[in-house]
Parts: sequence; structure tokens; C-alpha cells
Amino acid sequence: FGVRYIAINDNVDTENAESNDLMPFKNLFNEWFVRDTSRKIRAVQRAKAQRGERLGTRAPYGYQKDENAKGKLIVDEEAAAVVRRIFALCAAGRGPSQIAKQLKAEKVLCPAVYTYRKFGSGHTCLDLSQPYNWSDSTIANILENETYLGNTVNMKFTTKSYKDKRYVQHPREECLVFEGTHPALITQEVWDIVQRVRQNRKRPTKMEELNKYSGLVICADCGSTMVLHRAHTMKPTQNNFTCRTYKKAGSEVCTAHYIRECVLDEIVLEDIRRVTAMARDHTQEFAAYICDRQSAELRREIRRQELELSGMKKREAELGVIFKRLYEDSVLGHITTEQFQSLSASYVAEQEQLKTAIPQKEREVAKLKATVSGADNFIAR
Repeated sequence: FGVRYIAINDNVDTENAESNDLMPFKNLFNEWFVRDTSRKIRAVQRAKAQRGERLGTRAPYGYQKDENAKGKLIVDEEAAAVVRRIFALCAAGRGPSQIAKQLKAEKVLCPAVYTYRKFGSGHTCLDLSQPYNWSDSTIANILENETYLGNTVNMKFTTKSYKDKRYVQHPREECLVFEGTHPALITQEVWDIVQRVRQNRKRPTKMEELNKYSGLVICADCGSTMVLHRAHTMKPTQNNFTCRTYKKAGSEVCTAHYIRECVLDEIVLEDIRRVTAMARDHTQEFAAYICDRQSAELRREIRRQELELSGMKKREAELGVIFKRLYEDSVLGHITTEQFQSLSASYVAEQEQLKTAIPQKEREVAKLKATVSGADNFIAR
């Protein structure tokens, strides 16, 4: 296109053919330098992550940086109250879009604007013209952020290379998790409830409401989910759940049975009364029953985790033996140095991965063994 390029420091001018002779070599050296710098930065970041240091430059919404301790977080009470309320609303059955609408209606500052006004730090998504513009994605990210449990999760994202800056998200098993690194904003109990609610997401009806039984009522004949039938012309006592299969395919597949919502309310309420009465009148027996049920489930999960842990340790021991034999073959001249380096590289990488995975798995097993029954909390409430 007839563009002339001049680099003063490198004494390059594309108009002069003689000055371009060394350009390919200089480009090659520059490429090596950038690649080496990227490798060093990645090594430093990974070392920090393995030590449990927090890698993020910004404090999450609800926290602020501790001025007295570098890399530590302290609670920002004003924002923390909003975070706790978001988790409470979700635990009560509200979805991210509903929570966002409620916060917007109550004129609660969104995280970007709040951080800018209180700490003066800007953000790429900052829009001062819409200070209360909460989005459902923002709410969802808060509800899925393990930081609010007091944990530090490192190596959640990486980039493919120094040339490709697109983020690659790692699964939870490959992340480095360190528990209790800063004050928690919510309890483990609330976190578990919210994650269960998030897994069973409910779809709003055409009347823009979410029914409390949505996705929970199952047809006894065909096993499909029953759907809520309601209309503006119907009385609330006439709302009923009908079989989805019968509604779509007719009597050839399932029967035309239904159950009214008010009847379902009475059934569930009666069951709650029965359980709470037993918890009050026979506290010890109720606690023992819950502990037995929970213990059986825990024993199965602990057994599964321990089998995985023993497999990891067995593999780690095998790698040590394999590496030792490879080294002996290299010393005795049975294989060349290049072959030794090529074969050992993958084993070394697997060893490093196991060194990180085994302690994490041990912590998970210890956490399961230390799990206390929730019967006491239930009885107290």
C-alpha cells in the first residue's frame, strides 16, 4: 500500500533497501525475548497461586483491600450487606433477573458505580448515567463466586499464549482452592442452599410469576414433570398441576389426572407439621435418624473420595519407579539423552499435577469427615 516504516532506534527505513537486511534477525530476537518474558511471568503467577496468594488486582464486591497487609481482603460492610441480601433472596427462590429488577427498583448502586464512588477506581463497564443498572449476569456471578465463603480460588482462567489473550476457563477440579483465607460473608449452609436452587432453575410463567412447586411435582404414572394450569379467569383455589405427557400426547400415553395447588399446599404443610412435631417431641430420636441418614450418604462419598486419593498416591509411586528406571537406562546407555528427556517430560508434568491434586483431595476427604449433622440447626429453628 506504499506505506513507509521508520524505526529510529533500530536504524530501519523501508525506503532504503540496505537498512532492511537485519530486520528478520531482529524480529527473531524480539520474538524470543517476548516468549521468554511470558514464560517467566507465568511461572511467577503459578508459584503465587500455589502459595495461596490472591492473584486478582481488584477486591470483589463486598470486600476491600487491607492497607496493612498486602494481598489480603477485609469486609466492606455496606456492600457486604447487599451481597448477603442477594444470597438470601436466591435461597428464598428468586432468580438472578428477579433479584436484579428488585435492586434496580430500590436504587441500589451497581458494583462498578459503587466502587468508583467509594474508592475512585474505574472499570471498563462503568456507566455513570445508569448507576442502578444491575444485570442478571452480575447477580449470577456473585451467586457462583466462592470468594464469599472465605476461600481463595486461583488459576480459574488462563490464556492460551502470549499471542492469544482470550481467556480459557478451567474446571473446578483443576483450580487451586485455599479455604479460610479471609472473612466469609455467608455461611456454608446458605451457600449449599443457593447452589441447589441454582441447579434447579425455574422458568417464569406467562403471568411473570414463579410457582414454588415448579419442577418438583412428578407424575406417578409416566414420571414426567407436571405443569401448572392457571388463568386470570380462574380462582386461586382452582389452580392445578396436570401431567405434561397427557397434555401433549393424550390418553394413549398417560391418564388425565391432576392435583390442585391448594391440596398440595395442605399435603406439604401437614408433612412439615409432622416432621417438626417429631423434632420437638422426640428430639434425640429425630437427631439420631438424621445422623444415620447423613452418615450413610457421607460414608459412600468418603469411600469414593478415598478410592480416588489412593489411586493418585499409587500413580505417584509408580511414576517415581518409572523415572528411576529411565534414569538408570540413560546412565547405562540403553537410551539416548534425547530419548530420556522426551520420555521424562510427560512424567514430570504428571508428577507436578499429582503434587497439587493429592493435598487438595486430602483436604476434601478431611472436610467430609469433619462434616457435622444439620439436625441441630433444624431442631433449633
